[in-house]
Amino acid sequence: MAGRGPVQPMSVEQIVQQADNFEYNPLVPFKHWSRSAGTLIKEAEIYDHEGNDQQTYLLLFRHARLILDKLPTHPEARSKENNIALQQLQNDVLRNFPKLENLKPRINKRYDRYAQILKGRSQANAANRQVLPTSPPGLTDAQNHKAHARLPSDPALSHESETLSAGENRDLAVRLAHKEIRRRATARKAIRHPGVLEEEEQGRRTARILGDWEETMTKDEHKTDHDTLSKQMYNVRMQVNGFKSDPLQYGSPRPESQKSHILYPTVPLKSAHSQFRSSTPSDTHEESHAASLPPQRPPKNVDLFAEDSALPRRPSKEDIMHTDFQSRSAIASPSQQDLKPSTFTFKPSAFLENGTPLRTIFLPPDLRHRFLSIALPNTKANLETCGILCGTLISNALFISKLVIPEQESTSDTCETVNESNLFDYVDGEDLMVLGWIHTHPTQTCFMSSRDLHTHSGYQVMMPESIAIVCAPSKGDWGVFRLTDPPGMKAVLNCTQSGLFHPHAESNMYTDALRPGHVYEAKGLQFDVVDMRPR
Repeated sequence: MAGRGPVQPMSVEQIVQQADNFEYNPLVPFKHWSRSAGTLIKEAEIYDHEGNDQQTYLLLFRHARLILDKLPTHPEARSKENNIALQQLQNDVLRNFPKLENLKPRINKRYDRYAQILKGRSQANAANRQVLPTSPPGLTDAQNHKAHARLPSDPALSHESETLSAGENRDLAVRLAHKEIRRRATARKAIRHPGVLEEEEQGRRTARILGDWEETMTKDEHKTDHDTLSKQMYNVRMQVNGFKSDPLQYGSPRPESQKSHILYPTVPLKSAHSQFRSSTPSDTHEESHAASLPPQRPPKNVDLFAEDSALPRRPSKEDIMHTDFQSRSAIASPSQQDLKPSTFTFKPSAFLENGTPLRTIFLPPDLRHRFLSIALPNTKANLETCGILCGTLISNALFISKLVIPEQESTSDTCETVNESNLFDYVDGEDLMVLGWIHTHPTQTCFMSSRDLHTHSGYQVMMPESIAIVCAPSKGDWGVFRLTDPPGMKAVLNCTQSGLFHPHAESNMYTDALRPGHVYEAKGLQFDVVDMRPR
């Protein structure tokens, strides 16, 4: 199992710089940005549960910046529906802001400890006229410091977990996904309130109050005074923008419990989980990973991230040989009990054209065959069929675990989902994330039409890793695609041409996402099919 150990931590300032590095386009419909905000919260909750402070902070900060600074200026924000949606999104910021405040000192403490140890090493090496122990051969101290200054580029690569290559660890990824998906399903059923029907729970999820509705059931209802809310929003905005303000004296204000008035969008999205635990997740600390494995090789270098940075004793040759054998055996085949999302972090498998890292998507190889068998009646009638690819985030990788066939209307060239509220209820109730879509070209070749490009832009706005699978059964061909960024994404979002099908000036509008892209087929990865079409 090829991997690497701890990576350099980041400071809050570095994380904020990356969090601000996103392109906001007011031409993108408000509903797409609203769904994108929900995706940010959902991802942040998972990273928080896995103990990844850096990525949790980045996603929450980006969410706050989007909601407080960008969306209020959106040309569609003044409509009644969108104004209600914006208020709900601002409530999410208020509820999650204490989490940002709790994460900040932990992140900075870890980074400051690293900087102090690195400085001490540099001084000691200068005195001994040696390069840093972690330096590549032939590098001077100055070159080494420059190399360290360039690191890291991705806050999702947590120093507390082993970093793995997705392509080289597909079997482990499948086992990890199966265990974690079962655990989440069990937990989801366990937290259901005994006095609440499943239909009502799904309604509450859709209304964006999943994170604290259990607590709400046991408290007297209250409303947040408008002046108090305005003051809280002002304080949050000032702190997000780098200004100091009085400490916020609020807990987790309960959002309105009436039915959401958000307009259902064309592409489904999991509603935001708007509350985080204030303590360190139990998954990370309920058991020590080191206790569950044989002892690791004593490190040559000081652990830059340990709470106690005292130098370890020099191990004997016998200790090293014995430990090395046991460590290699344990790492090569971790047991099912050792598989925890907080233990591993999958490295990005590819990058957008603008340099943004893309997390790996693990795709069940049998999914397209199952889809084509479902689509066969339509294919014989020269009608398109579409499906939604749903899944979840585990250890910085995305796993497709559901193929949802929504109610739809088809022609030989198009396929449109209808009755989307049922689709949203299912996606929300199952705690899923939308990772892309799949559709057929009954008689045409495998390619992305201009209409396909516009459809897929809505998915990729929400999540850069989103994919489009195109199946051309009459040609025996299929492909996995994404928009290039740039130029494809910008060209589509700025396109004002009318008509279902039209040419674009750019030639490289989309690219293959399957190897060497960020999508890997993972043999044995299980998935379910949910067909929501009327019988």
